[in-house]
Amino acid sequence: MKIDFKKINKIYFIGIGGIGLSAIAKFMKLDQKQVSGSDLNHSLIIDNLKKDKIKVYIGHSKDNITNDIELVIHTTAISKDNPELKRAKELNIKTITYPESLGLIFNNKFGIAVCGTHGKSSTSALAGFLLDDAKFDPSIVVGSILPRYKSNLRIGKSKYFVVEACEYERSFLNLYPKIIILNNIELDHTDYYKDIEDMRSAFEEFVGHLPKDGILICNGDDEEIINLKLQILNKFKIQNSKFKILSFGLDKNNDVRGCDVRFESGMAKFKVLYNEKDLGEFVLKVPGLFNIYNALGVITLGLILEIPIETIKKSLMNYSGIWRRFEIKGKYKNALVISDYAHHPTAVKATIEATRKFYPNKRILAVFQPHQHNRTKKLYKDFLNSFNDADIVILSEIFDVKGREESDDQNVSSLNLVDDIRKNWEIEKLDINSIFYSRNLEETRKMIDKYIEPNDILLIMGAGDIYKVADDLIK
Repeated sequence: MKIDFKKINKIYFIGIGGIGLSAIAKFMKLDQKQVSGSDLNHSLIIDNLKKDKIKVYIGHSKDNITNDIELVIHTTAISKDNPELKRAKELNIKTITYPESLGLIFNNKFGIAVCGTHGKSSTSALAGFLLDDAKFDPSIVVGSILPRYKSNLRIGKSKYFVVEACEYERSFLNLYPKIIILNNIELDHTDYYKDIEDMRSAFEEFVGHLPKDGILICNGDDEEIINLKLQILNKFKIQNSKFKILSFGLDKNNDVRGCDVRFESGMAKFKVLYNEKDLGEFVLKVPGLFNIYNALGVITLGLILEIPIETIKKSLMNYSGIWRRFEIKGKYKNALVISDYAHHPTAVKATIEATRKFYPNKRILAVFQPHQHNRTKKLYKDFLNSFNDADIVILSEIFDVKGREESDDQNVSSLNLVDDIRKNWEIEKLDINSIFYSRNLEETRKMIDKYIEPNDILLIMGAGDIYKVADDLIK
């Protein structure tokens, strides 16, 4: 695609309130472009855009598209019948998607892309902060708000660009990075991917975008990545191109290996070996074994870029999380409120387990809103074992993203999950009277007030609008 941003002045964004699209809008605004856009709903992100003097319309209307607009950038979530998109095409205005626009910016840089089913945002943030701390002056685009920058975006002046690369609808195939960090591969986005093989093929194609002098940093403990790695190595036998592969993990076969992992109150500590050379002890202030894996990927990146070990250690120790990734909101009725984006059954289970390790003597009240009927239906059995480590569970009704609902999937409810989890808990001799169903967020809030006690940990999880409950509690 041939689009020269230098020759374009006025840009309109459809779905500007999205975490990714808003970053591109800010990018263009800082580049002195005339920027405006629309979104269906008001949000914190839109408030931030308005602070940057970007005009935002709530709701989509063809009248928002004027013939002096030179480029329309839109979210992939809208339909072809979107009135603004249709009007742009009627006026022969160039239109591109968010992933395409990100690729146009990213591919001219020394790109570092972070991908995987889980941990993309946290790992991207860790990597971006490390390069910033090491004075690399990177640009960073992450699918979350970074407290350090009060934004999901940092624009640097160097060649380095760190992005969170999303696999949904194969959007990351618009990116051609120099380095890829691959965390894990597990079936997700079941409204798009047929099965795990389909998903793995997308990651394989993305990894194939690496140049001959590129580097793949991958989780060597992940079974699907091990399979992917074997496929890649087999292809090398019949192709001339070959990039370097470095693995990280806890298994002894990895190039960068974590060991002696222990969790203390509010801290995770572990030692790191690089080709069996002892790099000493590293400390994280965020919980969970998954965050240790995230850190190992970033440590590997730091070693490749020859960043001093002490700089890596200090950067990781100073990391305190990002928006909705084990974000400590404050206290409500003397209970600690934590908001988290976890929405896949593996992530939900790991987040509750991590909370248990970080706060071993506390009662955990876990509140969860499933995301998308399709995902809930296809990963249903996995969800049944995700909540065993919580003391009390409240499941709010399933959240659907507008435009992605499928009528065939509407026959599953959070109430079904509650009933079947109770059956599992009865077999495992867990308290079946400590899991509850709520029809909406208002009812969820009332249930929290009913069951919360002083000194509890209130863990609120989901990728929909459940975060509003956490925000409302801490005002």
